[in-house]
Amino acid sequence: MLGPLRVDRADAALDLPASRKVRALLAYLALASRKVSRTRLCELFWDVPNDPRGELRWCLSKLRHVLDEPERHRVLTSNDMVSLDLRDCFVDVIEIAAAASLGIEKLDEEGLRTLSDLFSGDFMEGLEIDRSPQFDTWLATQRRRFRACHMAVLEHLIERLPVGSEEIFPLLDTWIELAPFDARAHLTLLRALSERGKLGDCEEHLTATAKLYEAEELDFGPIREAWRTLRDRRVGASCSIEAAPAGPVSTLVIGASPRASLAVMPFIDQAKEDDVRGGPAEGLTQDIITRLAKLRSLFVIARGSVFALAERNIGPEEAARMLNVDYFASGTVRRQSGRLIVTVELVEARTVRIVWAETFDYKADDAFLILDEVGNRIVSSIANEIEVAERNRAILKPPSSLNAWEAYHRGLWHMYRFTKTDNEQAAHFFETAVRLDPTFARAHAGVSFTHWQNAFQHWADRQRETDLAFEAAGRSLIVDEHDPAAHWAMGRALWLCGRQDESLGELEQAVDLSPNFALGHYALSFVQSQSGDARAAIGASDHSRSLSPFDPLLFGMLGARAMAHVRLGEFEQAAEWALRAAARPNAHVIIRAIAAHCLALAGRVEEGQAYAQAIHETLPTYGIEDFLSTFRFSPDAEALFRRGAKRVGLG
Repeated sequence: MLGPLRVDRADAALDLPASRKVRALLAYLALASRKVSRTRLCELFWDVPNDPRGELRWCLSKLRHVLDEPERHRVLTSNDMVSLDLRDCFVDVIEIAAAASLGIEKLDEEGLRTLSDLFSGDFMEGLEIDRSPQFDTWLATQRRRFRACHMAVLEHLIERLPVGSEEIFPLLDTWIELAPFDARAHLTLLRALSERGKLGDCEEHLTATAKLYEAEELDFGPIREAWRTLRDRRVGASCSIEAAPAGPVSTLVIGASPRASLAVMPFIDQAKEDDVRGGPAEGLTQDIITRLAKLRSLFVIARGSVFALAERNIGPEEAARMLNVDYFASGTVRRQSGRLIVTVELVEARTVRIVWAETFDYKADDAFLILDEVGNRIVSSIANEIEVAERNRAILKPPSSLNAWEAYHRGLWHMYRFTKTDNEQAAHFFETAVRLDPTFARAHAGVSFTHWQNAFQHWADRQRETDLAFEAAGRSLIVDEHDPAAHWAMGRALWLCGRQDESLGELEQAVDLSPNFALGHYALSFVQSQSGDARAAIGASDHSRSLSPFDPLLFGMLGARAMAHVRLGEFEQAAEWALRAAARPNAHVIIRAIAAHCLALAGRVEEGQAYAQAIHETLPTYGIEDFLSTFRFSPDAEALFRRGAKRVGLG
């Protein structure tokens, strides 16, 4: 499917139908991740013909003639659904997509060569269909996708090749042809030329490329500065090739940031057939960019840059490389049969690996309310998925090689395991991040969190750890008072100090700064559940979980709701929420204690006794005084938990 479409059987090319729609149908079904309805296929390929379903049946019959064999049916239809079964077939684009999903960077040199050889042209080269705007959008997206895969394969293959290999240059030529505005490609070529002492060729390439950038009104300055840095380094080393760095030239000077970087490309409104600006897709894009920026955990490319690139018909994959970001998000908005459907993808830019993808399908009663809810879910999902990816990447690197950002995420990995040993490791990595970058507000907040855990879990002297948590939160606020995590850390520290009203004020400021900050809403629920507004605690717990349904602190969100139900006298509901909290894989002993007490109050004494027994196997002397000293319950709530403790042997 790369280059002109070809189907082979037993090494012989088959005659294909002349119909472009048959070929287009083959392409679409081959890449579909699930069965496709006939209605959807008719919308894609036919612009209100007399009998779209009849034409679809005719196209499917032509596909069966090509793909099916007497004992093997590959074109499958069931009721209204259509699919292709290609499990015993080799399909070039499916092989490439599978490699990208696993991570192109994980392939060895031979694997990269094999993939590189598959790129014999553009996806479905020469295929165009009149009056099929939805299919045209899909086709353009797939072409951009596989061009981006091609560039990723080329980049990683060049990294694997010996520094002196002449094979690098044709690969670089292809890379630059595919992406003439990819800074990494130009800088890698300049490095390769300079390693061979061809500084004149470097200057010629630099001049030609500068003209190309200027013609498109793009900023060439970062590439020029990166070249000067490389050239000065070589001159200082007497142009010694041995002194040159291995691998492609780093482009950290372009868009340098200690944080992971993200470009949210303009969502495509599939209902529009003109270039008129505005509409729900553009509004959703702007909303997502603004909300992500408010989280302050990511370096988010400004709206003006991404829209300017989109207006030049530069696809999200190429735009992400031009902007030198780590991740990019893109999506579509369409209306169908009274429903609003939003699709979104988060992609790791350098490897074109899809990190997260989702489809949101709502009845289009109130498009603005729906887009607001979808925006909430997209923002929270993007932030969470990038954090997970960065944590996993950091944990695989040698500790001595970590920068501040990586050390911070290594700390998060340990922090979310909720053991005393891991908390000590988390503190070490957060403090490393602070030492490497004293202006990193979230690293200071991480230090505060580890002291908070020491106090909350009784792993160290509570008063001393409370003071340290407060001091670290204060440093986080001094560094960046607009970071919601800084106010979150201070709010929790103030709760430890017994200053509940001030604590709620800081936590409310955290969610005011960033309404999508799930941990802020959870912390509000946690504080309110013990001695504040129990109904508000339930609402905040639900909202935090809707924003981050797979959060590492999900057990706390569920546990806070359980405690709020206890205070409301809703013991059966409290027991159910507490059981859900205790079932989480990283739930610690305090969460199991909440479950034991809630079950006792609900009259489910035997179940509560089982949790109490499990607690005593780990902490033989644990009792109600330990539990109550952990929290700050109102007198009525304390009396209820004492009653439950007596029933299950924790009194």
